[in-house]
Amino acid sequence: MDHARTILRQRIRRRHRVRKPLRGTAERPRLSVFRTHKHIYAQIIDDGSGKTLASASSVDRQIRSAVGFGGNKQAAEAIGKAVAERALAAGVSKVCFDRGSFRYHGRVAALADAARAAGLEF
Repeated sequence: MDHARTILRQRIRRRHRVRKPLRGTAERPRLSVFRTHKHIYAQIIDDGSGKTLASASSVDRQIRSAVGFGGNKQAAEAIGKAVAERALAAGVSKVCFDRGSFRYHGRVAALADAARAAGLEF
């Protein structure tokens, strides 16, 4: 079997395994993280109503001008801080962390630590 296809299947299975117990509610929405090689994205989602309450990514104009390249830990920390500030402005202080199919390591961990430091409670 094709190696890339095998890796994709493993990622899909891991994502379903991680997200199955997580449900974002109105009082504790879900902080979802997605990363690519060049960028990183974070959203705070209320699964009950299906709405995104706050979001930040390395393609946002303000953040992109501040960090330059979006595929490193410095950019992940800036995204974590920005999403936490936007969440607090929207009235959200507690979230459940959804790492998706990514390990809690490197950029994902840097984003989570920066969001915690900026005031979000996991």
